[in-house]
Amino acid sequence: MSKKDKKERPPMPEALPAPAVDAHTHLDACGAKTAEDVRTLVDRAEAAGITRVITVADDLEAARWAAEAATWDDRVFAAVALHPTRAEDLTDAAREVLAELAEQPRVVAIGETGLDYYWDFSSPDSQHEAFRWHIDLAKRTGKPLMIHDREAHEDILRILTEEGSPEAVVFHCFSGDAEFARACVDRGYVLSFAGTATFRNANAAGLREAARLVPVEQMLVETDAPFLTPHPFRGRPNEPYCVNYTLRELAELRGADLAELAVATTATAERIFRLDQVGRG
Repeated sequence: MSKKDKKERPPMPEALPAPAVDAHTHLDACGAKTAEDVRTLVDRAEAAGITRVITVADDLEAARWAAEAATWDDRVFAAVALHPTRAEDLTDAAREVLAELAEQPRVVAIGETGLDYYWDFSSPDSQHEAFRWHIDLAKRTGKPLMIHDREAHEDILRILTEEGSPEAVVFHCFSGDAEFARACVDRGYVLSFAGTATFRNANAAGLREAARLVPVEQMLVETDAPFLTPHPFRGRPNEPYCVNYTLRELAELRGADLAELAVATTATAERIFRLDQVGRG
């Protein structure tokens, strides 16, 4: 791939035969700053059949921005939390801000929170404490918990068991194998699949097997844009419209009808995030 190709977005795909939802993206990291920027990104997504997106925060500035951006366009919703790599920033003042933002009607989830043992920006102890606090916030607000889990499967499940899971739990960018997927599904959790489920490397084999077996009513699809661009466009900038590519791959992987899978994952998003109950921005 040339340097020019790496800077270019993937080509616009043919629109999906039914609308879909990008259950996890970062519009600010995709370059959006203003309402016009947001509209441009979401217009491009809608042209590909992705009619609604959830833009997710990973720090306080992003949380404030996401909550505000969700009021600029009725196709945009927000999730707020501190990313586990920023767990040591969860001061009393930060907790107060997040708790206030979480009450806003267009904030539909608490996330992304969880554990990340790949990076060492925050200690495990601070991550555990922050994760437990976010679990409690999800319970207090009655909103889904959106989990970031990187190399921390066992501790994630342990802490959820110790604290008691919120009513709805979503594993964003699910990264486990079939065995871990079964453990999550048995607990009633929802698994969200990103571009990683389209990758062809050996490390993706277990994840792709997991994507085959998850019941469709416990399945979401996402981009995590601007990261994790689907195959065959790895290395290029990702955007919400690229959910189109991931959905196509998942349908082929599962031997499912594309339209039916789009309808089913959209229904899951509507149920989990209560999108149809959210008032206009």
